[in-house]
Amino acid sequence: MEKEIKLIALDMDGTLLNEEGKVSDGNRTAIKEAEQKGVKVLLSTGRAYASCSEIGRSLELSSYLVTVNGSEIYDNNGELVERNIVQVELIQWMWDLSQKHKTSFWATSSDQVWRGEMPEDIPSYEWLKFGFDIEDDTIREEILTLLKENGGLEISNSSPTNIEANAVGINKAKAIEKVCGFLGIKMENVMAVGDSLNDIAMIKESGLGVAMGNAQDIVKETADWVTDTNRNDGVGKAIHKWVLEQN
Repeated sequence: MEKEIKLIALDMDGTLLNEEGKVSDGNRTAIKEAEQKGVKVLLSTGRAYASCSEIGRSLELSSYLVTVNGSEIYDNNGELVERNIVQVELIQWMWDLSQKHKTSFWATSSDQVWRGEMPEDIPSYEWLKFGFDIEDDTIREEILTLLKENGGLEISNSSPTNIEANAVGINKAKAIEKVCGFLGIKMENVMAVGDSLNDIAMIKESGLGVAMGNAQDIVKETADWVTDTNRNDGVGKAIHKWVLEQN
């Protein structure tokens, strides 16, 4: 596990952020020290740009920003580098599914996040992701099966009760791989840290995959190492162990 880490990819909710949605002092300090050491740090999140860019700026990150599970990549000036959209027919179908089963839902377009409602003219928007939040295990499994059978969607989650659907082939790992290309870094020199299914691809494909102590079990099983929880500076502790304490 003695790998030279040149890029740290951090999920946000349940990983970098504590349960109050804040970056702890311990995490903030570790990130700053890593950047001072010349290691790039990027946020890789299911969130849309508008709800994560402020945190990136507050951390004074010098790298890219991967948003909406890899659907978008932004540079450190906030300029859009790449966007991958979901076919509008699939968005319409998923919205119809949510209405049929009376589930909570949200949908991310290129300019806003829609929660509990959709615009009248769905085809006039560019869509990046559709999400269901379903407490009922039976209904969630039924919808999950339908989404997987469709074959045109990348399925993940960011909590045990939700389902997130992006364009097929779009995930955080693919986006990070592209960022590595921009920076001249290999995936084997990436440390990725996360807690949910939408983090599994980047945890698998990075040189060092780290699961949070509060991660879903499948994420822990996939990872190379498990750190502390998001309540207890898990990100900061992983950075100290694998970046700051290395020669």
